[in-house]
Amino acid sequence: MPEPDVGQNDDVKSSDNTITVILCTYNRCQTLAKALQSVAASEMSSSRVWEVLVVDNNSHDQTREVVEDFARQHPGRFRYLFESKPGKSHALNAAIREAHGNILAFIDDDVIVETNWLRNLTAPLAGNAWAGAGGRILPEKAFSPPPWLPLDGPNNMGGILALFDLGAEPVELDRPPFGTNMAFQKRVFEKYGGFRLDLGPRPGSELRNEDTEYGRRLLRAGERLRYEPSAVVYHVVPGYRLTKEYFLRFCFDHGRAAIRETGKRPDICGIRRRFLALLKIATLLLGRTVRWMWSCGNPQLRFYRKAMAWGTVGQIVEVWCQSRAGKRQTENAMQTAKKEINP
Repeated sequence: MPEPDVGQNDDVKSSDNTITVILCTYNRCQTLAKALQSVAASEMSSSRVWEVLVVDNNSHDQTREVVEDFARQHPGRFRYLFESKPGKSHALNAAIREAHGNILAFIDDDVIVETNWLRNLTAPLAGNAWAGAGGRILPEKAFSPPPWLPLDGPNNMGGILALFDLGAEPVELDRPPFGTNMAFQKRVFEKYGGFRLDLGPRPGSELRNEDTEYGRRLLRAGERLRYEPSAVVYHVVPGYRLTKEYFLRFCFDHGRAAIRETGKRPDICGIRRRFLALLKIATLLLGRTVRWMWSCGNPQLRFYRKAMAWGTVGQIVEVWCQSRAGKRQTENAMQTAKKEINP
């Protein structure tokens, strides 16, 4: 049974120009406390009403105690919400339904925000010119990348570590922002639905893309998204993510998620089309494998090409899985996402 809210603020609910910061968490109470501490220090106008809604997605550590402690220290600022359905997309959609703000800002439980982050990220959304915004995601200041990891140029793999840096000037986005530093008008969720439940980490699956799929959904619909470089968060990069094994596994799962997102699905008349799709991806895999094997003398380029080959294998696996399932998965997923927000 869902737990009651802690620290509910009726003023937030009634205001016409409010912000809800949404943070979904699962068994990370220590990093969660650091993230909430940084958000609590946000410098906002005294006339701006804002709240922080923390969604506990079945944690069995001290997550609730941490949030309740912040609610006591900052009355009316922090709320606790329990979501029993496992999976980040379930938690995100629950938060959207319960949010009091007209602007929804999203972060993860493993980031530290700058004091002006929330103000700068949400300022462009005060009117109707922009449907959403994405800020800059930098590694923590003590971050030291391994020598095989390319973080610059056309082979940049920083996105695997949820790093997002398009420079120092604000521009209109032609790509989706990342989920640990983005904000949207709440109205877009009412119009386009919530996050897809077949994407996003959950027990038994690490297929992500729930955040970037949503951004691409808005861009395809003609909505305008802004890159705001002055809205900065620092993302913690634990040691286990700085291994080749992690990157290869991520690329494999990303390849699967990319196919699932696009909705290339089988049907009786599409058997030949599915075969051609597999043949096309297999040819791509062969080319990437050859380039990887012949990449000598440049460890960063060699690993990048290997990771791309792993992602292509993931695409092949997902095409095969969808063929076996025989269901129109993408339409069902989109319909479910809409019902999550507008039942």
